[in-house]
Amino acid sequence: MLNLDQWLSFIEAGHPEEIDLGLERTLKVALELGVRDMIHPVVTVAGTNGKGSTIAYMSEILKQAGVRVGCYTSPHFLRYNERITINDQPVEDQLLCDSFARIENARSKADVPLTYFEFGTLVALDIFNRQAIDVVLLEVGLGGRLDAVNIVDPDVAVVTTVALDHESWLGNDRETIGREKAGIFRSGRPAVFGEADVPQSVVKHAADIGADLMVWGCQFGPVQTDNTVWSWRGRDRTGEEICINNLVMPSLPFSNGSTAIQALKMLDLAISDDAFRKGIEKAQLTGRFQQVVKNNRQVVLDVAHNPHAAENLAKQISSQAFIAEYSSSGDADRNTDCSEKVQVHCVVGMLEDKDVRSTLKQLSSVVDQWYPATLHVPRGQTAVQLNQALESLGLVKPGGRCFNTVSDAFNHALENSGSRAVILVVGSFYTVADVLKGCLEA
Repeated sequence: MLNLDQWLSFIEAGHPEEIDLGLERTLKVALELGVRDMIHPVVTVAGTNGKGSTIAYMSEILKQAGVRVGCYTSPHFLRYNERITINDQPVEDQLLCDSFARIENARSKADVPLTYFEFGTLVALDIFNRQAIDVVLLEVGLGGRLDAVNIVDPDVAVVTTVALDHESWLGNDRETIGREKAGIFRSGRPAVFGEADVPQSVVKHAADIGADLMVWGCQFGPVQTDNTVWSWRGRDRTGEEICINNLVMPSLPFSNGSTAIQALKMLDLAISDDAFRKGIEKAQLTGRFQQVVKNNRQVVLDVAHNPHAAENLAKQISSQAFIAEYSSSGDADRNTDCSEKVQVHCVVGMLEDKDVRSTLKQLSSVVDQWYPATLHVPRGQTAVQLNQALESLGLVKPGGRCFNTVSDAFNHALENSGSRAVILVVGSFYTVADVLKGCLEA
């Protein structure tokens, strides 16, 4: 019997391509194993940004309502087990190994190769179908229409946002990318879109298949009353307009919280307003505006890796709410005026297939000092390449310092920043994971 590390090595070597979009292989194995038809209600979430926080909101709300929830997300930070959770607890190694064996047996009978992600998706579906779970939340890995998760027919489909990312696979404009993500919609079932600027391709596809499309800012949305509380308005399953008041302003983007509420309101579940309030308040997510303190420095960890996410991150850092929270945190001498600009030292590492230059440009309005680091992973960009992008934008002087690892960059940021500085770690799951793994240990 293989252990988990051995299984992960096995599936990494099982397909020549890291990404090979298409449903045929996954579907064949799913039918062989009998895991395509889920026995639990399913919410599938796609989108360029905001998938993780939307799922985090839904998961916490369901837990507060006493609903047992299974979540499949990717990628992981430290352990593969993080991808498959039940009530926010990663599943145990043995449960994973048992399912890996079942999937491999079915794959052999179907006689098809599977990518790393396809194998993991089938494992998640297998585990959820064999556990006592009330609701399943599935995160699309890439796109939507041809992603392995899309072999399952969701009861509610969510597209959080549409922006330019993964253009090599999804297309070079929002209309094309939006159509790919809308591929998770199903005829006669609710489809929730999480931003006001909806591509016409999304609207058209929903109309063509008869999906019940609800758009942020139209059929539902947040109503912000001040910096501490907000209200939500939307629809229930019958189409009646409803409202939830006195929601606490959360640490995650409250716009995604609004999308999460609307998606859950489409399920046949009894969830009290109090469960919604507690869930919105308590929801947290690793690597999404995650704030920790290290060596008396405020550290912000965020996986933002495209211009859209970077723009939102910059707005969060420059917001008065963050400045006020930062100013009152840490030691006693950090009582600065809330109008004072926060000094930001940015540790950045990115993958070479991202829009690096535009992402860095979006962050430039809030960053004072840059620490580019090499990511030693497939598709990882070197610090020299990052520094060249920074130079081309006029953000650093020629010949600026580069760092061979994220850890080196982070440690230099700690050493070279003052006690009032914020250290931002950004650019990739790999960048954040390196800091979580080594730099924040006692």
